[in-house]
This record gives sequence, structure tokens and C-alpha cells, in this order.
Amino acid sequence: MSDTRPIGIFDSGLGGLTVVKEINRLMPGERVVYLGDTARCPYGGRSDEAIMQFGLQDAKFLLKQDIKLLVVACNTVSSVALEYLEQQIKEIPVIGVVLPGARAAVLRTADRKIGVIGTTATIRTNSYTNAIHCVDRGVKVYGKSCPLFVPLVEEGLFDSDISRLVAQHYLYDMIDLGVDCLILGCTHYPLLMEVIQGTVGTRMQLLDSALWTAKEAQDILTALNALAPNDNSGLQNSRFMVSDLTSNFEILAESFLGQALPGLERITLEELTQ
Repeated sequence: MSDTRPIGIFDSGLGGLTVVKEINRLMPGERVVYLGDTARCPYGGRSDEAIMQFGLQDAKFLLKQDIKLLVVACNTVSSVALEYLEQQIKEIPVIGVVLPGARAAVLRTADRKIGVIGTTATIRTNSYTNAIHCVDRGVKVYGKSCPLFVPLVEEGLFDSDISRLVAQHYLYDMIDLGVDCLILGCTHYPLLMEVIQGTVGTRMQLLDSALWTAKEAQDILTALNALAPNDNSGLQNSRFMVSDLTSNFEILAESFLGQALPGLERITLEELTQ
């Protein structure tokens, strides 16, 4: 018994492709339908009401594509609106990127001090702190918003003097606090992994929420007996849609996904919001 319907994944931009990359690595037979709302990206500075509205529009658009699982690959929407989306969507399982990363961090911290870096909205909501304390209330959590990391990635400055200076500005506090486990609470941040690790040192373990979200998706589909046949054809038969195209789109998409997109469709905001 298997379910060959695709997995629906959305993000405000292209960062969610890091989740697609991990899903393809763990479950190469799974097709995905990816939506990047690039016309309204970033969501991180929006009001909670706008984030909930955009998230529901993205989710409903993907539901029309006959998906079997919805992955909210946007930390901002996962932090602000996941519970709201779960209340609105009863047909299929809905998962975000916060809880999988929180569980993994609690398992790995030896000193019981976890750092979380993310967008302003993600840190403001304390979503990771709440998720970690649902698992273990005794763990100390330190949040830090790093709003300049996303534009650095969008500009392709993965390994540059500017990126290193910004990382030092944001992250030296985490070293002073004795954090031994740092959650990358934004799907853009894995592309700065080397710069971040070089800044905080090897004593601090970095956790990529994309990887743990993919593992949770695999666990759910396994439990539901809904995995697609494992035949390595998933990515080539997937669909990738965005609401706007930028000049460096293809270069960025390949950086996030680790390979060129097999195809790309542009949708209008009218199609997304109707």
C-alpha cells in the first residue's frame, strides 16, 4: 500500500527548498509541489494577521493540487500561524519546522543551553522556546533575531567578509552564554552554515530545522503507510511554483536545492489568493 500523491511544501520564498532537498535525500521517490510566495517575500516583518492570511492562502492553493501532506517550510508561518492552519485544514496532516528542530535540540544539548536564531517574527513569538519547554522545561533557551542573514543569502554572500562580520555581531553573545546547541530557525540559514560554524566554533552544534522537518515528514508517512515507491524519480516529477521571478532566481534556487530545478511555473497573486 502506498500513496503516490505529492507532498505540498510552501515558504515565503526559496528557503523552503532546503526542506525539499532533505525530503528528496530521505525519500527519493516522493514527488513534491513547492510554492514560493516570492512576490510577498519576506513574511518576517509582517503583522501576525498578514502572516496568518498569507499562510492560509498558500495552504489552500496547495490543497487544490491534491497533496497528501502539507509542510509549512517557513519558520515565520510555523511560529505565528501553524496552530491556526491546523484548525483550518483537517483533510491531511500539517507539520511545521519549529517542533522537529526543538525536539532534536533537546536531545543533543549536554549543557541544557540552546540558542535559537531566526527572523524577527520567529524570535518575537518565542515559538521555539515554547516548543522546547513542551519537551523539557528545564532547558534554558536564548533567542536572537538575525534579520541581515536573509538578505545576505539572497545576495549570494554565503562566504564573504561581510557575512563573517554580521555573524560575529549576532552570535558572539551565544558563545558568552555557554550555548552548546544552536537551532538555525530560518530555512535560509543553512546556506550560511560554514560562516556560522566558523564564528561559534565546533563546541557549539548547529541544528538545521530542514533536516529534522524532513525526518518528521518521513515518520508521518511511514506511520500512515503512505510512502511513495522508492524509485529516485520524485524530484524530476515534482512541480515548483513561485509568485514572482527575480533576476538571480535560478542561481539562488540551485544553491538552496543543491541542483538545478527540473522545471518552474510562475503563478499570479490572483491565482494564489482566489
